Amino acid sequence: MKPNGLGVQNRESSSDLDSVDLTEKGRAPSGEVLTSTRRLLMQFLAFGNVKDTQTLIWALESAGIDGVLYEDINDARGVALLTYSETPDYFVNELRTFLTQPPFGDLTPKPEYTMFGRTYAIGYEPDLDETLITRPRNRVTDPELPWAIWYPLRRAGSFEQLSVQEQNVILSEHGGIGRAFGRAHLGYDVRLACHGLDKHDNDFVIGLIGPELLPLSMIVQRMRKTKQTSLHLERLGPFFVGKVVWQAKPESRAE
Repeated sequence: MKPNGLGVQNRESSSDLDSVDLTEKGRAPSGEVLTSTRRLLMQFLAFGNVKDTQTLIWALESAGIDGVLYEDINDARGVALLTYSETPDYFVNELRTFLTQPPFGDLTPKPEYTMFGRTYAIGYEPDLDETLITRPRNRVTDPELPWAIWYPLRRAGSFEQLSVQEQNVILSEHGGIGRAFGRAHLGYDVRLACHGLDKHDNDFVIGLIGPELLPLSMIVQRMRKTKQTSLHLERLGPFFVGKVVWQAKPESRAE
């Protein structure tokens, strides 16, 4: 046995290591299981004390930032910046340097709205790159979907005690509402997992995106009646409500 670099002996067998699966799963129309190690990481940061939104836009464009800037409907001097990358280093290197300099460095952070998560697959998606990378990026930067509600949530322990079959029934009820609004082009969602990535120990980050605000509010209202929300959620929110004031141009999106 050799030391693993942490001052302890490495006792894992090769079979133990092989059982650690970090891939996202999908399924081709033929039934073949698809796998991918790609994910899109998204970070949501809110700020106050904004005197000139246009100055922020100029800075974002000059730096070539891939993301979205929202104006806060509940704060006349509030904004939020959503950024994304496939590499976590981006957020602590390039983005960190950008945000600590003027004009963003002069703003007042609102840490209660900070959200960070990763895209994930459910297991039946036929195109994992579309599900994990292209679709969430395109949804948040779609100029026809300017309104957004972003919030974190944590499931209660009761949900984890249910059987897989019971969980699937509950999730199907929840997902059916989202699909109905999507088919009507009234609202779409961006779902991120944030296990271990959130200081409040939330499980997921949800972004509701749409052409108008009121249908997004109605999605939240409809969700209140589902078993997942009414019986198996421990915590929900806070909610950020805003409208896009700037989006990355298509040619600046990461491939």
